[in-house]
Amino acid sequence: MKRITILSLVTLVFSINLFSQGNVDYILSEIEKNNTSLSALRKSAEAEKLGNKTGIYLQNPEFEFHYLWNNPSMVGNRTDLSIKQSFDFPSVYKYRNQISDIKNTQVELEYRKQSRALLLQARIMCIDLIYNNALKSEFANRLTHAQIIAESYKKKFDIGEANVLDYNKAQLNLLNIRKELKSVEIERSNLLSEIISLNGGVAIDLVDSVFHTPEIPVDFEEWYLIAEQKNPVLNWLQQEIEKGQKQEKFSRAMSLPKLQAGYMSESVTGDQFQGIVLGLSIPLWENKNTVKFAKANAIAFESITSDNKIQLYNKLKALHSKAVSLQANVNDYRLSLSSFNHSDLLKKALDKGEITLINYILELSIYYQSIENLLLLERDLNSTLAELNQYM
Repeated sequence: MKRITILSLVTLVFSINLFSQGNVDYILSEIEKNNTSLSALRKSAEAEKLGNKTGIYLQNPEFEFHYLWNNPSMVGNRTDLSIKQSFDFPSVYKYRNQISDIKNTQVELEYRKQSRALLLQARIMCIDLIYNNALKSEFANRLTHAQIIAESYKKKFDIGEANVLDYNKAQLNLLNIRKELKSVEIERSNLLSEIISLNGGVAIDLVDSVFHTPEIPVDFEEWYLIAEQKNPVLNWLQQEIEKGQKQEKFSRAMSLPKLQAGYMSESVTGDQFQGIVLGLSIPLWENKNTVKFAKANAIAFESITSDNKIQLYNKLKALHSKAVSLQANVNDYRLSLSSFNHSDLLKKALDKGEITLINYILELSIYYQSIENLLLLERDLNSTLAELNQYM
Protein backbone atom coordinates (compact mmCIF):
# COMPACT_ATOMS: atom_id res chain seq x y z
CA MET A 1 0.00 0.00 0.00
CA LYS A 2 2.84 2.39 0.88
CA ARG A 3 4.58 1.66 -2.42
CA ILE A 4 1.38 2.34 -4.36
CA THR A 5 0.87 5.62 -2.47
CA ILE A 6 4.44 6.80 -3.12
CA LEU A 7 4.19 5.86 -6.79
CA SER A 8 0.90 7.74 -7.10
CA LEU A 9 2.44 10.81 -5.44
CA VAL A 10 5.45 10.79 -7.79
CA THR A 11 3.15 10.41 -10.79
CA LEU A 12 1.03 13.33 -9.56
CA VAL A 13 4.04 15.62 -9.09
CA PHE A 14 5.37 14.69 -12.53
CA SER A 15 1.97 15.34 -14.09
CA ILE A 16 1.74 18.75 -12.37
CA ASN A 17 5.19 19.64 -13.71
CA LEU A 18 4.21 18.70 -17.27
CA PHE A 19 0.92 20.57 -16.90
CA SER A 20 2.89 23.61 -15.76
CA GLN A 21 4.87 23.62 -19.00
CA GLY A 22 1.81 23.35 -21.20
CA ASN A 23 -0.32 25.69 -19.14
CA VAL A 24 2.04 28.67 -19.46
CA ASP A 25 2.49 28.02 -23.19
CA TYR A 26 -1.29 27.75 -23.57
CA ILE A 27 -1.78 31.08 -21.80
CA LEU A 28 0.80 32.73 -24.05
CA SER A 29 -0.90 31.32 -27.15
CA GLU A 30 -4.22 32.71 -25.89
CA ILE A 31 -2.66 36.13 -25.26
CA GLU A 32 -1.13 36.11 -28.74
CA LYS A 33 -4.61 35.41 -30.12
CA ASN A 34 -6.66 37.76 -27.90
CA ASN A 35 -4.35 40.70 -27.13
CA THR A 36 -5.87 43.87 -28.55
CA SER A 37 -2.52 45.62 -29.01
CA LEU A 38 -1.17 42.75 -31.10
CA SER A 39 -4.39 42.72 -33.11
CA ALA A 40 -4.02 46.45 -33.83
CA LEU A 41 -0.34 45.99 -34.71
CA ARG A 42 -1.19 43.16 -37.10
CA LYS A 43 -3.81 45.28 -38.90
CA SER A 44 -1.39 48.21 -39.05
CA ALA A 45 1.31 45.92 -40.45
CA GLU A 46 -1.01 44.60 -43.18
CA ALA A 47 -1.98 48.16 -44.13
CA GLU A 48 1.67 49.20 -44.27
CA LYS A 49 2.47 46.21 -46.49
CA LEU A 50 -0.21 47.33 -48.94
CA GLY A 51 1.23 50.85 -48.80
CA ASN A 52 4.68 49.53 -49.68
CA LYS A 53 3.21 47.91 -52.78
CA THR A 54 1.73 51.16 -54.10
CA GLY A 55 3.52 53.52 -56.48
CA ILE A 56 5.85 50.82 -57.85
CA TYR A 57 4.21 50.32 -61.24
CA LEU A 58 4.12 52.22 -64.53
CA GLN A 59 3.01 55.81 -64.51
CA ASN A 60 -0.51 56.53 -65.69
CA PRO A 61 -0.93 56.98 -69.46
CA GLU A 62 -1.69 60.50 -70.69
CA PHE A 63 -4.57 61.29 -73.04
CA GLU A 64 -4.99 64.68 -74.74
CA PHE A 65 -7.66 66.01 -77.05
CA HIS A 66 -7.47 69.44 -78.70
CA TYR A 67 -10.24 71.12 -80.67
CA LEU A 68 -9.03 74.43 -82.19
CA TRP A 69 -11.26 76.64 -84.31
CA ASN A 70 -9.82 78.88 -86.95
CA ASN A 71 -10.34 82.57 -87.52
CA PRO A 72 -10.94 83.30 -90.35
CA SER A 73 -13.02 80.13 -90.65
CA MET A 74 -12.33 79.37 -94.33
CA VAL A 75 -9.26 77.24 -93.38
CA GLY A 76 -11.38 75.01 -91.15
CA ASN A 77 -11.06 73.78 -87.55
CA ARG A 78 -8.26 71.60 -86.21
CA THR A 79 -8.56 68.44 -84.08
CA ASP A 80 -5.62 66.90 -82.19
CA LEU A 81 -5.55 63.54 -80.38
CA SER A 82 -2.60 62.08 -78.48
CA ILE A 83 -2.00 59.10 -76.19
CA LYS A 84 1.37 58.88 -74.43
CA GLN A 85 2.99 56.51 -71.92
CA SER A 86 6.11 57.38 -69.93
CA PHE A 87 8.65 54.69 -68.98
CA ASP A 88 11.50 54.63 -66.54
CA PHE A 89 14.51 52.53 -67.43
CA PRO A 90 13.45 48.82 -67.01
CA SER A 91 15.83 48.16 -64.08
CA VAL A 92 14.03 50.90 -62.08
CA TYR A 93 10.91 48.72 -61.80
CA LYS A 94 12.95 45.70 -60.76
CA TYR A 95 14.71 47.52 -57.91
CA ARG A 96 11.56 49.36 -56.88
CA ASN A 97 9.74 46.05 -56.48
CA GLN A 98 12.68 44.48 -54.59
CA ILE A 99 12.80 47.45 -52.20
CA SER A 100 9.06 47.14 -51.52
CA ASP A 101 9.55 43.42 -50.72
CA ILE A 102 12.34 44.28 -48.27
CA LYS A 103 10.15 46.92 -46.63
CA ASN A 104 7.39 44.35 -46.16
CA THR A 105 9.87 41.93 -44.61
CA GLN A 106 10.89 44.70 -42.21
CA VAL A 107 7.25 45.36 -41.34
CA GLU A 108 6.84 41.69 -40.41
CA LEU A 109 10.08 41.75 -38.39
CA GLU A 110 8.92 44.84 -36.51
CA TYR A 111 5.66 43.09 -35.69
CA ARG A 112 7.57 40.03 -34.46
CA LYS A 113 9.80 42.22 -32.30
CA GLN A 114 6.83 43.89 -30.59
CA SER A 115 4.96 40.59 -30.33
CA ARG A 116 7.91 38.86 -28.64
CA ALA A 117 8.41 41.78 -26.26
CA LEU A 118 4.76 41.57 -25.18
CA LEU A 119 4.87 37.76 -24.85
CA LEU A 120 8.08 38.01 -22.82
CA GLN A 121 6.28 40.43 -20.49
CA ALA A 122 3.39 37.95 -20.25
CA ARG A 123 5.72 34.99 -19.58
CA ILE A 124 7.48 36.85 -16.76
CA MET A 125 4.06 37.69 -15.29
CA CYS A 126 3.19 33.98 -15.44
CA ILE A 127 6.48 33.17 -13.68
CA ASP A 128 5.64 35.73 -10.98
CA LEU A 129 2.18 34.18 -10.68
CA ILE A 130 3.65 30.68 -10.25
CA TYR A 131 5.95 32.14 -7.59
CA ASN A 132 2.97 33.66 -5.77
CA ASN A 133 1.02 30.41 -6.13
CA ALA A 134 3.93 28.59 -4.48
CA LEU A 135 4.06 31.19 -1.71
CA LYS A 136 0.29 30.91 -1.23
CA SER A 137 0.56 27.13 -0.89
CA GLU A 138 3.50 27.49 1.53
CA PHE A 139 1.73 30.09 3.70
CA ALA A 140 -1.48 28.05 3.66
CA ASN A 141 0.47 25.14 5.16
CA ARG A 142 2.08 27.45 7.69
CA LEU A 143 -1.33 28.86 8.59
CA THR A 144 -2.69 25.38 9.27
CA HIS A 145 0.33 24.64 11.45
CA ALA A 146 0.05 28.01 13.28
CA GLN A 147 -3.65 27.41 13.92
CA ILE A 148 -2.85 24.04 15.56
CA ILE A 149 -0.21 25.73 17.79
CA ALA A 150 -2.57 28.64 18.65
CA GLU A 151 -5.44 26.30 19.53
CA SER A 152 -3.11 24.13 21.60
CA TYR A 153 -1.88 27.10 23.64
CA LYS A 154 -5.41 28.44 24.04
CA LYS A 155 -6.45 25.13 25.59
CA LYS A 156 -3.35 25.16 27.82
CA PHE A 157 -4.04 28.77 28.79
CA ASP A 158 -7.68 27.97 29.62
CA ILE A 159 -6.64 25.17 32.02
CA GLY A 160 -3.71 27.13 33.47
CA GLU A 161 -0.86 25.14 31.84
CA ALA A 162 0.40 28.13 29.79
CA ASN A 163 0.88 31.76 30.72
CA VAL A 164 -0.58 34.75 28.92
CA LEU A 165 2.75 35.60 27.25
CA ASP A 166 2.95 32.23 25.45
CA TYR A 167 -0.72 32.47 24.57
CA ASN A 168 -0.19 35.94 23.03
CA LYS A 169 2.91 34.75 21.14
CA ALA A 170 0.96 31.90 19.58
CA GLN A 171 -1.88 34.25 18.59
CA LEU A 172 0.54 36.86 17.15
CA ASN A 173 2.34 34.16 15.18
CA LEU A 174 -1.03 33.07 13.75
CA LEU A 175 -1.96 36.69 12.96
CA ASN A 176 1.34 37.37 11.16
CA ILE A 177 1.06 34.28 8.98
CA ARG A 178 -2.58 35.05 8.18
CA LYS A 179 -1.64 38.58 7.06
CA GLU A 180 1.32 37.32 5.01
CA LEU A 181 -1.01 34.91 3.24
CA LYS A 182 -3.44 37.76 2.59
CA SER A 183 -0.66 39.89 1.08
CA VAL A 184 0.32 37.02 -1.24
CA GLU A 185 -3.32 36.58 -2.30
CA ILE A 186 -3.60 40.31 -3.07
CA GLU A 187 -0.42 40.21 -5.18
CA ARG A 188 -1.64 37.05 -6.93
CA SER A 189 -4.98 38.66 -7.73
CA ASN A 190 -3.25 41.74 -9.13
CA LEU A 191 -0.96 39.63 -11.35
CA LEU A 192 -3.87 37.59 -12.62
CA SER A 193 -5.77 40.79 -13.47
CA GLU A 194 -2.79 42.04 -15.49
CA ILE A 195 -2.55 38.73 -17.36
CA ILE A 196 -6.29 38.82 -18.11
CA SER A 197 -5.83 42.39 -19.37
CA LEU A 198 -3.08 41.19 -21.73
CA ASN A 199 -5.49 38.45 -22.84
CA GLY A 200 -7.93 41.06 -24.10
CA GLY A 201 -10.11 40.83 -20.99
CA VAL A 202 -10.85 37.14 -21.56
CA ALA A 203 -10.86 35.23 -18.25
CA ILE A 204 -7.93 32.91 -17.73
CA ASP A 205 -6.20 31.36 -14.72
CA LEU A 206 -2.90 29.80 -13.78
CA VAL A 207 -2.85 27.63 -10.67
CA ASP A 208 0.60 26.04 -11.12
CA SER A 209 2.87 26.31 -8.10
CA VAL A 210 5.83 24.29 -9.44
CA PHE A 211 8.50 25.87 -11.65
CA HIS A 212 9.52 24.08 -14.82
CA THR A 213 13.01 25.44 -15.43
CA PRO A 214 14.20 25.30 -19.08
CA GLU A 215 17.62 23.90 -19.88
CA ILE A 216 20.50 26.37 -19.77
CA PRO A 217 22.51 26.39 -23.04
CA VAL A 218 25.73 24.48 -22.37
CA ASP A 219 27.72 25.76 -25.35
CA PHE A 220 26.90 29.45 -25.31
CA GLU A 221 28.77 30.34 -28.50
CA GLU A 222 26.93 27.74 -30.58
CA TRP A 223 23.62 28.71 -29.00
CA TYR A 224 24.27 32.42 -29.63
CA LEU A 225 24.73 31.86 -33.38
CA ILE A 226 21.16 30.50 -33.54
CA ALA A 227 19.78 33.30 -31.33
CA GLU A 228 21.51 35.91 -33.49
CA GLN A 229 19.82 34.59 -36.63
CA LYS A 230 16.39 34.68 -34.96
CA ASN A 231 16.72 38.16 -33.48
CA PRO A 232 14.16 40.37 -35.29
CA VAL A 233 16.10 43.57 -34.53
CA LEU A 234 19.28 42.26 -36.17
CA ASN A 235 17.27 40.82 -39.05
CA TRP A 236 15.57 44.20 -39.50
CA LEU A 237 18.93 45.95 -39.62
CA GLN A 238 20.28 43.36 -42.08
CA GLN A 239 17.26 44.02 -44.29
CA GLU A 240 17.96 47.75 -43.97
CA ILE A 241 21.51 47.18 -45.26
CA GLU A 242 20.15 45.17 -48.17
CA LYS A 243 17.55 47.84 -48.82
CA GLY A 244 20.29 50.48 -48.86
CA GLN A 245 22.24 48.47 -51.41
CA LYS A 246 19.13 48.13 -53.59
CA GLN A 247 18.40 51.83 -53.08
CA GLU A 248 21.88 52.66 -54.40
CA LYS A 249 21.24 50.57 -57.52
CA PHE A 250 17.77 52.11 -57.84
CA SER A 251 19.24 55.61 -57.67
CA ARG A 252 21.74 54.73 -60.41
CA ALA A 253 18.89 53.39 -62.55
CA MET A 254 16.89 56.58 -61.94
CA SER A 255 19.86 58.53 -63.34
CA LEU A 256 19.32 56.86 -66.71
CA PRO A 257 17.11 58.57 -69.33
CA LYS A 258 13.34 58.22 -69.14
CA LEU A 259 11.41 57.29 -72.25
CA GLN A 260 8.05 58.36 -73.59
CA ALA A 261 6.12 56.70 -76.41
CA GLY A 262 2.66 57.17 -77.83
CA TYR A 263 0.34 57.94 -80.71
CA MET A 264 -0.73 61.33 -82.05
CA SER A 265 -3.09 62.48 -84.77
CA GLU A 266 -3.88 65.92 -86.16
CA SER A 267 -6.84 66.67 -88.40
CA VAL A 268 -7.40 69.87 -90.38
CA THR A 269 -10.07 70.32 -93.03
CA GLY A 270 -9.10 68.05 -95.88
CA ASP A 271 -5.88 66.82 -94.23
CA GLN A 272 -5.06 64.33 -91.46
CA PHE A 273 -1.67 63.62 -89.89
CA GLN A 274 -0.99 60.69 -87.57
CA GLY A 275 1.97 58.77 -86.24
CA ILE A 276 4.05 57.77 -83.27
CA VAL A 277 5.49 60.03 -80.59
CA LEU A 278 8.85 59.36 -78.94
CA GLY A 279 10.34 61.37 -76.08
CA LEU A 280 13.45 61.32 -73.95
CA SER A 281 14.00 62.89 -70.52
CA ILE A 282 17.62 63.33 -69.46
CA PRO A 283 17.96 63.63 -65.62
CA LEU A 284 20.76 66.14 -65.29
CA TRP A 285 19.94 67.76 -61.92
CA GLU A 286 16.84 66.13 -60.39
CA ASN A 287 18.62 63.10 -58.83
CA LYS A 288 21.84 64.80 -57.86
CA ASN A 289 23.55 63.17 -54.78
CA THR A 290 20.89 60.45 -54.47
CA VAL A 291 23.43 57.71 -55.24
CA LYS A 292 25.91 59.13 -52.72
CA PHE A 293 23.17 59.36 -50.09
CA ALA A 294 22.06 55.74 -50.64
CA LYS A 295 25.65 54.51 -50.41
CA ALA A 296 26.35 56.50 -47.22
CA ASN A 297 23.09 55.26 -45.70
CA ALA A 298 24.02 51.61 -46.37
CA ILE A 299 27.45 52.10 -44.78
CA ALA A 300 25.85 53.74 -41.72
CA PHE A 301 23.48 50.82 -41.19
CA GLU A 302 26.34 48.35 -41.53
CA SER A 303 27.99 50.15 -38.61
CA ILE A 304 24.74 50.19 -36.60
CA THR A 305 24.22 46.46 -37.22
CA SER A 306 27.75 45.67 -36.08
CA ASP A 307 27.21 47.68 -32.89
CA ASN A 308 23.87 45.96 -32.21
CA LYS A 309 25.46 42.53 -32.64
CA ILE A 310 28.13 43.40 -30.06
CA GLN A 311 25.49 44.70 -27.62
CA LEU A 312 23.28 41.64 -28.10
CA TYR A 313 26.23 39.27 -27.60
CA ASN A 314 27.30 40.99 -24.38
CA LYS A 315 23.73 41.14 -23.07
CA LEU A 316 23.03 37.45 -23.73
CA LYS A 317 26.45 36.44 -22.40
CA ALA A 318 25.71 38.28 -19.15
CA LEU A 319 22.26 36.66 -18.93
CA HIS A 320 23.80 33.24 -19.56
CA SER A 321 26.39 33.75 -16.80
CA LYS A 322 23.65 34.97 -14.45
CA ALA A 323 21.48 31.94 -15.23
CA VAL A 324 24.36 29.53 -14.58
CA SER A 325 25.08 31.18 -11.20
CA LEU A 326 21.39 31.19 -10.23
CA GLN A 327 21.05 27.52 -11.19
CA ALA A 328 24.03 26.65 -8.97
CA ASN A 329 22.45 28.59 -6.08
CA VAL A 330 19.09 26.87 -6.58
CA ASN A 331 20.66 23.41 -6.61
CA ASP A 332 22.73 24.19 -3.51
CA TYR A 333 19.73 25.63 -1.65
CA ARG A 334 17.51 22.69 -2.57
CA LEU A 335 20.13 20.16 -1.43
CA SER A 336 20.77 22.01 1.82
CA LEU A 337 17.06 22.33 2.65
CA SER A 338 16.54 18.61 2.17
CA SER A 339 19.46 17.92 4.52
CA PHE A 340 18.76 20.50 7.24
CA ASN A 341 14.98 20.31 7.56
CA HIS A 342 14.40 19.83 11.31
CA SER A 343 10.87 21.21 11.62
CA ASP A 344 9.58 17.85 12.93
CA LEU A 345 12.32 17.76 15.58
CA LEU A 346 11.44 21.30 16.66
CA LYS A 347 7.76 20.34 17.06
CA LYS A 348 8.71 17.32 19.20
CA ALA A 349 11.01 19.48 21.33
CA LEU A 350 8.23 22.03 21.82
CA ASP A 351 5.69 19.36 22.76
CA LYS A 352 8.13 17.90 25.33
CA GLY A 353 8.86 21.35 26.77
CA GLU A 354 12.55 21.19 25.79
CA ILE A 355 12.34 24.59 24.04
CA THR A 356 10.13 27.63 24.59
CA LEU A 357 7.49 28.77 22.13
CA ILE A 358 9.51 31.85 21.18
CA ASN A 359 12.56 29.70 20.40
CA TYR A 360 10.37 27.37 18.38
CA ILE A 361 8.96 30.25 16.33
CA LEU A 362 12.41 31.79 15.79
CA GLU A 363 13.98 28.49 14.74
CA LEU A 364 11.09 27.70 12.43
CA SER A 365 11.25 31.19 10.89
CA ILE A 366 14.83 30.49 9.76
CA TYR A 367 13.66 27.41 7.88
CA TYR A 368 10.67 29.30 6.48
CA GLN A 369 12.94 32.09 5.25
CA SER A 370 15.15 29.52 3.51
CA ILE A 371 12.13 28.15 1.64
CA GLU A 372 11.17 31.67 0.56
CA ASN A 373 14.75 32.31 -0.57
CA LEU A 374 14.65 29.15 -2.68
CA LEU A 375 11.36 30.15 -4.31
CA LEU A 376 12.75 33.63 -5.01
CA LEU A 377 15.87 32.14 -6.61
CA GLU A 378 13.73 29.84 -8.76
CA ARG A 379 11.62 32.79 -9.86
CA ASP A 380 14.70 34.86 -10.77
CA LEU A 381 16.24 31.90 -12.59
CA ASN A 382 13.12 31.32 -14.69
CA SER A 383 12.76 35.05 -15.44
CA THR A 384 16.39 35.21 -16.56
CA LEU A 385 15.99 32.16 -18.77
CA ALA A 386 12.77 33.58 -20.25
CA GLU A 387 14.68 36.70 -21.32
CA LEU A 388 17.64 34.62 -22.51
CA ASN A 389 15.51 32.25 -24.61
CA GLN A 390 12.99 34.71 -26.03
CA TYR A 391 14.44 34.36 -29.55
CA MET A 392 14.69 30.57 -29.54
